[in-house]
Amino acid sequence: MSTSKQGDILCFFINGKKVTQKHADPETMLLSFLREKMRLTGTKSGCGGGGCGACTVMVSRYQPATKTIIHFSANACLLPLCQLHGAAVTTVEGIGSTKTRIHPVQERIAKAHGSQCGFCTPGMVMAMYTLLRNRPQPSMEDIQEALAGNLCRCTGYRPIVDGCRTFCQEETSCCKVNGNGNCCMNGGNRTDEPEHEPPQLFHKEEFLPLDPTQDLIFPPELILASEKETPQTLTFLGERMSWVSPVSLEELVQLKTRNPKAPLVMGNTNIGPDIKFKGVLHPLIISPIRVKELFEVTHTSNGVWVGAGCTLAELRSLMEKLVTQFPEEKTELFRALIQQLGNLGSVQIRNVASLGGQIISAYPNSDLNPVLSAGKCKVSVVSNGGRREVPLDQDFFVSFCKTVLKPEEIIVSVFIPFTRKGEFVRVFRQAPRKETSFATVTSGMRVFFCEGSRVVQDVSIYYGGMGATTVSAAKTCAAIASRSWDDETLTRAYDVLLDELDLPPSAPGGKVEFRRSLSLSFLFKFNLEVLQKLREMEVITDELPSRMQIQPLPREIGPSLQEFQHVSKDQSEQDPVGRPIMHRSAISQATGEAIYCDDMPPTDGELFLSVVTSARAHAKITGLDVSEALKLPGVVDVITAKDIPGKRVRSSFGYDEEVLAQSEVSMSIALFLMPIHGLKFWLSTDSLIFSLAVGLQVSCVGQMVCAVIADTREHAKRGAYAVKISYKDLPDPVFTTEEAVEKSSFFEPQRTLERGNVTEAFKTVDQTYEGEIKMGGQEHFYMETQSMLVVPVGEETEFNLYVSTQWPALTQDVVAETLGIPSNRVTCHVKRMGGAFGGKVTKTSILAGITSVAAWKTNRAVRCVLERGDDMLITGARHPVLGKYKVGFMKDGRIMAADFQYYTNAGNTVDESLLVVDKVVLHMDNAYNIPNLRGCAAACRTNLPSNTAFRGFGVPQSLLVVENMINDVALALGRPADQIRELNMYKGPSVTPYKFEFSPENMLRCWEECKMKAEFNARRGAADQFNLQNRWKKRGMSIIPIKYGIAFAESFLNQAAALVHIYKDGSVLVTHGGTEMGQGIHTKMQQVASRELHIPPSKIYISETSTNTVPNTCPSAASFGTDANGMAVKDACQMLYQRLKPMREKNPKGSWEKWVNAAFFEKISLSATGFYRGLDLYMDWEKMEGQPYAYFTYGACCSEVELDCLTGDYRTVRTDIMVDIGRSVNPSVDIGQIEGAFLQGLGLYTMEELKFSPSGLLYTRGPSQYKIPAMCDVPLCFNVYLLSDSDNPHAIYSSKGIGEPTLFLGSSVFFAIKDAVAAARSESGLAGPFTLNSPATPERACLACASPLTQKVPASKPGSFKPWALDI
Repeated sequence: MSTSKQGDILCFFINGKKVTQKHADPETMLLSFLREKMRLTGTKSGCGGGGCGACTVMVSRYQPATKTIIHFSANACLLPLCQLHGAAVTTVEGIGSTKTRIHPVQERIAKAHGSQCGFCTPGMVMAMYTLLRNRPQPSMEDIQEALAGNLCRCTGYRPIVDGCRTFCQEETSCCKVNGNGNCCMNGGNRTDEPEHEPPQLFHKEEFLPLDPTQDLIFPPELILASEKETPQTLTFLGERMSWVSPVSLEELVQLKTRNPKAPLVMGNTNIGPDIKFKGVLHPLIISPIRVKELFEVTHTSNGVWVGAGCTLAELRSLMEKLVTQFPEEKTELFRALIQQLGNLGSVQIRNVASLGGQIISAYPNSDLNPVLSAGKCKVSVVSNGGRREVPLDQDFFVSFCKTVLKPEEIIVSVFIPFTRKGEFVRVFRQAPRKETSFATVTSGMRVFFCEGSRVVQDVSIYYGGMGATTVSAAKTCAAIASRSWDDETLTRAYDVLLDELDLPPSAPGGKVEFRRSLSLSFLFKFNLEVLQKLREMEVITDELPSRMQIQPLPREIGPSLQEFQHVSKDQSEQDPVGRPIMHRSAISQATGEAIYCDDMPPTDGELFLSVVTSARAHAKITGLDVSEALKLPGVVDVITAKDIPGKRVRSSFGYDEEVLAQSEVSMSIALFLMPIHGLKFWLSTDSLIFSLAVGLQVSCVGQMVCAVIADTREHAKRGAYAVKISYKDLPDPVFTTEEAVEKSSFFEPQRTLERGNVTEAFKTVDQTYEGEIKMGGQEHFYMETQSMLVVPVGEETEFNLYVSTQWPALTQDVVAETLGIPSNRVTCHVKRMGGAFGGKVTKTSILAGITSVAAWKTNRAVRCVLERGDDMLITGARHPVLGKYKVGFMKDGRIMAADFQYYTNAGNTVDESLLVVDKVVLHMDNAYNIPNLRGCAAACRTNLPSNTAFRGFGVPQSLLVVENMINDVALALGRPADQIRELNMYKGPSVTPYKFEFSPENMLRCWEECKMKAEFNARRGAADQFNLQNRWKKRGMSIIPIKYGIAFAESFLNQAAALVHIYKDGSVLVTHGGTEMGQGIHTKMQQVASRELHIPPSKIYISETSTNTVPNTCPSAASFGTDANGMAVKDACQMLYQRLKPMREKNPKGSWEKWVNAAFFEKISLSATGFYRGLDLYMDWEKMEGQPYAYFTYGACCSEVELDCLTGDYRTVRTDIMVDIGRSVNPSVDIGQIEGAFLQGLGLYTMEELKFSPSGLLYTRGPSQYKIPAMCDVPLCFNVYLLSDSDNPHAIYSSKGIGEPTLFLGSSVFFAIKDAVAAARSESGLAGPFTLNSPATPERACLACASPLTQKVPASKPGSFKPWALDI
């Protein structure tokens, strides 16, 4: 062991270049080193915990024993820098760039339209690149597995899959693969004549071929060093932590003996998150990755000893190899491990996490420990006292994350035995998401029969997720052992198991009824599989009915269709409008060259800001001690309310709020007033609270209290941890809508809209029904968290802001008023955002205001980039809604009256909640002409973080309640829901409840064509037949329409401006008020300018959105960005083109460049400002009439799911979407928006759950707890059709807004699940309406199915216990 005080020199390679670090800090991860030290910012920081894949890189190592080089993908955020000695790292910059040569992976993802906001793209590229380095011709299964650990919030994954699919060896020339419409496999005619071919989104024949010779070679220097140098112990000394990497088992044992509390780090997948998220400090870390004995594999006659240091990926490969070498009867346990390892984490995690680490971490919901225990595995451990073998049994796991091993003992290897003839091993798991998700419940089960007998000789059943440890169902096993495996034995076993695994109703993790039900379901599934095996062995002869058998859910993503229209044959080839043009930044995003806010290089003396938040939901601050924080290294100052030089109080919707509290009231950043219809109105008030003075009141957990600024991120974070706040709790906090309603805790005004006479109509109907549905909130989960950089210019209080915001003008106004300076001293720049979805409208301005105060006070640049957990805690989410309704209908299905009551959970401040309430009520009719209709909505004031705008802005919540009401009517009448929907739709000239006239013709066309394209009637019959043939799996179908109002009801927000410059060389610079967040607005503006100026898009550039070029902009929101800014760009370009008319007339055969140059010498202005006033929209709530929207976007969506009734797991088998978007400006961008919004809606309605503790703390603060859809959630067949021959006179080039509307169509999956659940309930004799709240998670779906096993679980009585999580 080195005794050098300086520590050893770390040596490794990045992108072929040698890197040496003399002072490597053990706390430094590869991600921060790449971004901050090497300025390789293509590798993104999305979550910091290995859960999103944005930081994926390839690591290569030389194996001297086999003289081979291995390549594997890994999460840079979890890779300690000190562990990379002797490794070669490849980042996205290392495989290709626009300056040299782009790699085929980068090209194909970009040109297949798989990059929208682009923040996740480098991670996707590197995951796929690593796969191709190992398998140049992968299968689709390989691709799905490689990308399973990479999240995308924009695209819906389909285009990413399509781009990567072109590398598959089984890739065919089928037109489907190219995003073609009339597919040859569906009987469509295919011809080589271009004018007859349906248009394609991309042409794969144009792609660069994969050329492995262009890849970076492994550095020969590292090979020579591995071959020749004798390994030496490495020691690295950091600011707070030391790192030792021994090379022998003996040395490792001695180290561990002297330092028994020092953790062993192999993959850093357990210790790393603890350090980062829990603030755990380990003075010494031991890294035994160079101890050969931990990686040895030894074969014996009874099984195999596997080194504890082997990664899970290596273990899986070993098991797969052994399965092919031995008889099936000997490899039951091996195959069970292969299955479970395929579900454990992502490829990036499995590539680094070790077998020994999985065992010793002893997580209660471990995937591996139950099967290892059930399979009678054992571990060999070593210490200073010698070696011993310890069985993995019920005595091994002693308490939460604790084992029977002594602190100084080290697991050297794990014995995995062969199985015997008549021995069966199975594994089961259920998780919130199908892949890359911690299990809710997991199980390993083993049974052994004597040859030719059904009498059980031995049985072993272990569960994870059913207690504080991996638990053995020993009593259940005793009830089965020595008995015949039959219904009588198993029926008894279910009852014993239910008593044995009795979770208390307040158990950590919640879902108690579901978890107990799963424990029974897994044993039942095991029973069915064992019976099948006994039949195959001819031990039993009676046949199990085929409908009782359970096959796995389908999983392979197939080709999909994207159907759109050709542009007119008369359109110029140069005119890009209507063509599927690639996102203008897609290539740069795929190469990592695209710059996001936090990619900007630091300025000299730059500081970093970290916020301190309240730990109480409803309390007074009795003490605020920042003294310890100020003593820490690197901490410069703490920002408090007294530091704000400008305004501190403003009003929003009549509610006074302060910038930073100085008295016992709520506060927020200063915001301007705006008179609208007699209201003092602030459009997007963010009401996050920054409470600083002692004696202040905080009103939610996560309310900002103060901010620490320091020289580095880590120092600022440690300073924030060191701030001490003491509280005095206040009585009766309000968290749920029900509590708010009971206490009349509302933000006023409430809204009511009515047509007809609802009360009288109820007296005349055949039937009435009253129901309700609860809908949870949704985290935005933009891949790039809130990010900003405030730079003082240095004179006259001028500031430059570089910020990720949807509304630069608001950020400018907030900063100016907070600092007490004119707006002309503040310039806000927005290059691009890594996603936004409404979460970067108001929230960003608050943080920018606070950051600007820090920059003003210190006169230094200050950067603020929220970590994922802080972002989720502070910034709010989509509004949860409680919807109640009473509906009156006739026997034939006509709905004559409906009365809706909506309660939204607004959180602790008003924000945009009142505007959300408006939109909820305005959309309550959806597609239905209900003659007597009333809706009331209220924003509930609670002690949760303030909720805010989110894609759809209340419409997804409103329409779910409406469609659920329709479903209940169908269930009450025993009729198909699609018939009830169709019967009640608007037909002919129609009028909305607010007296706006419209034609539903295109809505009805969407409905009919969707049914036809989806083959709805035939597939509906096939699903019914499937349900008759399957007891434990059911298929459900649903088709849902939408009528979505486009534009802002607040008329002033519909204006837009643009500034267009033509330079003397003919190049054009366009600036407009819209911001690029992945929706392709810059691409569309480039297309608009190209058409109007009659020049190719290559001559047009859009750099950024900034307040010094286009002032007083409106937010990029409400699906109106292209409509408004497109018209402004068009206006400016038409002016310029008209100015050039004399030049064209003088020189009709001249070039664009000559005309422009001539205009300059003729002193003709080559710069123009364009402006679009927008429509005069309004809503008069007193008269209950108005025109709040410019037009409607229509659509319909049909989805089919397959549901496992025993676990609640499901797959979306197929989705068909038909949308009327007028004449698309860019079909590839619009189809991408449709698919991305749909998948976000699928997450909202079926997966994404915000969980709060009983004290109001958000549990779900990262991708490990909060599950957004991943590639495994994409419909296996995902078809999108754009309605043909549609016009829209109200928008640019007859197009329509599309960003938000199709999010609601994700509810088609919710209602398909509900349809499948109804089929399952009918098996239990249950019929009629039933409750299924949103999201329809596996838990809710499983319990709603009411299977005999679920019904065995006694329900806990509400109010008799304190739940683990609130029902928000």
